[in-house]
Amino acid sequence: MPKRIMPLTDIKVQKAKPQDKPVSLFDGCGLYLLVTPSGGKLWRFKYRFGKKEKKLTFGAYPAVSLLDARKKRDDARALVANGIDPGTERKAQKQSSIEETETFEIVAREWHSKFKSKWKESHAERVMGRLEREVFPFLGTTPISRIKAKDILAVLRRVESRGTNELAHRIKAVCGNVFCYAVATGKAERDPTGDLKGALTPVTTINRAAITEPGKTGQLLRAIDAYKGSFVVQCALKFAPLTFVRPGELRHAEWSEIDLEKGEWNIPGSKMKMKEAHLVPLSTQVMAILTALKPLTGAGRYVFPGRTATRPMSENAILVALRTMGYEKTEMSGHGFRAMARTMLDEVLQIRPDLIEHQLAHAVRDPLGRAYNRTKHLPERKQMMQTWADYLDGLKAGAKVIPFKEIGR
Repeated sequence: MPKRIMPLTDIKVQKAKPQDKPVSLFDGCGLYLLVTPSGGKLWRFKYRFGKKEKKLTFGAYPAVSLLDARKKRDDARALVANGIDPGTERKAQKQSSIEETETFEIVAREWHSKFKSKWKESHAERVMGRLEREVFPFLGTTPISRIKAKDILAVLRRVESRGTNELAHRIKAVCGNVFCYAVATGKAERDPTGDLKGALTPVTTINRAAITEPGKTGQLLRAIDAYKGSFVVQCALKFAPLTFVRPGELRHAEWSEIDLEKGEWNIPGSKMKMKEAHLVPLSTQVMAILTALKPLTGAGRYVFPGRTATRPMSENAILVALRTMGYEKTEMSGHGFRAMARTMLDEVLQIRPDLIEHQLAHAVRDPLGRAYNRTKHLPERKQMMQTWADYLDGLKAGAKVIPFKEIGR
């Protein structure tokens, strides 16, 4: 005959004292109170399901009263009687609750909020705009852990159907970043966008037009010297190949960032693509350009202002000037001065690639994995920039230019 268990009372539960070892006080029908040596009082329920003994936790006393614990026990026993494992049911409910707060939109906005400070404002707005227009209406309310590759492909197919396959590839990349973040934070098991390789129409890549041959570079530099348009634009055209910064960085250059005594231009991270401050050593040729320009624009904020001193030069100013000089869009672009420098510094002047990459403000890491430092290799980079400026002068003069002594090799 089974041993009869006396049900617990509120007084007995309240007065239960901790012992050297955990003590179990049984209430009946599988419910008991576990009193830990540290004084904790935890409700447990022991049951059998599928010929196995299992346990559930109902919470701690007094947050969960004796009456509450009995109600939870009775509910669990009812599930067992109906062939349902209460432990499995609880996990399913918990997962459902978690998924309600971990939809694709919620996780995507969390990812965006975490990383947008590292991006330019315009890029952050563009990324969120694409998600809001193209993804959230179809996948936004779906738990991110349940989204399959076919679900993402359906979204991308809608974009492709409008003839914007490049945008489809960009949105796929954004979704991939969101899933990678979800995996890292335990909200998803894997990134399903990896299964979409080859599923989208390939994008035909058109490289930015750039002149990278010494002879043609000399012709371009002479054309710039002969430019008859705005003096500010002409100075920007001369400045571009000598510093090979991005067009946006050039247009937004401010006098407060330039140290004429040190011959340095310190660009704050907020203006850089990688959100890292960047230092540009200034050659004597660049210093001459700035010295000539300062009486005209030095009283204002921008080195290369637009029609009003309070705004930077138009993003189209250099492009229009190149077209005016007879250079078609397939020949040369404002961004092409970077490709020009990168190619000839490497192939002609044979300068160490990592120095070039540092000066291009690309992500460069040392053998220990440490990220780019704006002052790293500064003496060598100063020498490189002067060597480059002198080399361009030689090309412009039309002389046969012999490569300078290798730097940093």
